[in-house]
Amino acid sequence: MKTFKQIVAEASKDIQELMPWDVDERIRENEDLLIVDIREECEFSRFHIKHSMLVPRGILETACEKEYEDAIPELVNGRDKEIIIICRSGLRSVMSTHMLQMMGFTNISSMKTGLRGWNDYELPLYNLEQQVLDPDDVDSMLSAGFCSSFMHPDRRTIVA
Repeated sequence: MKTFKQIVAEASKDIQELMPWDVDERIRENEDLLIVDIREECEFSRFHIKHSMLVPRGILETACEKEYEDAIPELVNGRDKEIIIICRSGLRSVMSTHMLQMMGFTNISSMKTGLRGWNDYELPLYNLEQQVLDPDDVDSMLSAGFCSSFMHPDRRTIVA
């Protein structure tokens, strides 16, 4: 049996990974670049890279094929377009990049270190109102973990 860490390590050998500063450069150089954020909506709503597209990991593959109701035209028609997949730490994006390569995407990369690394280099992250967030505030949100009230509904406070 393999651990998730081992599976990610194996998949990362078959894909291209870019560091956050390389992604920042690609954004400035290629206005047609697609940044696909595969985190969940509750994560994306806290902070994201400006102009990134939210496609949660759970629907990513079906978003890339026209016969599914989750189809997203930019992905359906984007198999040769430059795409960078991002997530919180760079692990989910490795797996997603690997899967999309198997589906025929030819110019696709994963952002190594994820949005944690992006924030560490103090590259801008935005809230839903498109306001730039303070890197220290984002760091606090990252330290708080995933949207735990969604993962552990029994921990939610119920107001009568």
